[in-house]
Amino acid sequence: MKILIISDAWKPQINGVVRTYEYLIPELEKRNHSVKVIGPSDFPFTIAMPGYSEIRLALFARNCLSQMIEEYSPDTIHIATEGPLGMAAQKYCKKSNISFSTSYHTQFPDYIKRRIKQIMPFAAKFFYKKAVQKIVRFHNSAASVLVTTNSIKQQLLDWGIQTPIAEFTRGVDLSTFNLSKNDQPLYADLKKPVALYVGRIAIEKSIEDFLDMKWQGSKVVVGQGPDETALKEKYPEAVFVGKKTGDDLSNHYRCADLFVFPSTTDTFGMVLVEALACGLPIAAYHAPGPQDIVTKNYLGVLNKDLSIAAQEAIKQSEYTDRRHDHVRTHYTWEKAADQFINACPTINEEEAA
Repeated sequence: MKILIISDAWKPQINGVVRTYEYLIPELEKRNHSVKVIGPSDFPFTIAMPGYSEIRLALFARNCLSQMIEEYSPDTIHIATEGPLGMAAQKYCKKSNISFSTSYHTQFPDYIKRRIKQIMPFAAKFFYKKAVQKIVRFHNSAASVLVTTNSIKQQLLDWGIQTPIAEFTRGVDLSTFNLSKNDQPLYADLKKPVALYVGRIAIEKSIEDFLDMKWQGSKVVVGQGPDETALKEKYPEAVFVGKKTGDDLSNHYRCADLFVFPSTTDTFGMVLVEALACGLPIAAYHAPGPQDIVTKNYLGVLNKDLSIAAQEAIKQSEYTDRRHDHVRTHYTWEKAADQFINACPTINEEEAA
């Protein structure tokens, strides 16, 4: 089957959406499917997304996109994001009477609410409501919408999504994220225990909750983003090491003692299962993502007080093997690929006519 994925988030960006399809595509190709991704870099006119200079959005893409779709002649179309490129793809499919699937990857209404609140607090709820309405309209036009967890499924149902909702979990590359011995101990000079955050450094990730929490050891931040400079100045005692990937990233997980996930605006949190695969206990809030992943006592602790969650979770440090085994059993890209294929509608001759 020829699969076309259209996404406003694609290389050279590094984020959860991009990483999802980077891991998914090889599994689809193992099943003899051909996969093409159309992203913003395929178009001549792009602008930086406000607040995220590294993310480019394609403008005036509809005609060019239509030509790309027709030249590839896919058997199924998956629209991964609700941005300008995703909306152009949606309009093409509706006009051409082609069924397509979508994914709900990102809590954009929450992102918008938090950013608007910084400059116009009185308008935050209004823009949040408008963003939710846009999300509902977008996904209700699809044949199926893929979500990561039951929490997100229930959220979309509460919002008014009527499209069939299918599970689309995530996996872990266990050849990279595992319990291997560290040849390069990274935190030898830091006061123990070491609490680690990995992810974008942006307002919606609530990193200040992590940096403010009571902790007897050191705090390390892996990642980059628009709030990095300001947080470095505000929290000089924290260690900011920048963006890390692959084996370098897995070494940071293995050298830490605790993984802290302060975000309440994620749909999953791939870093959670990566940390568990490397043996780390999790400290997080009760929120979509953590509450769907941290389902066993030995995996970590969820609490409305992040400091309490951290203090309790660090006591579970000895269960490294059980955490790794849990991930190996429940989170595989093979499983995710099967779910993806099962949810994708096939373009038949009648639809394409």
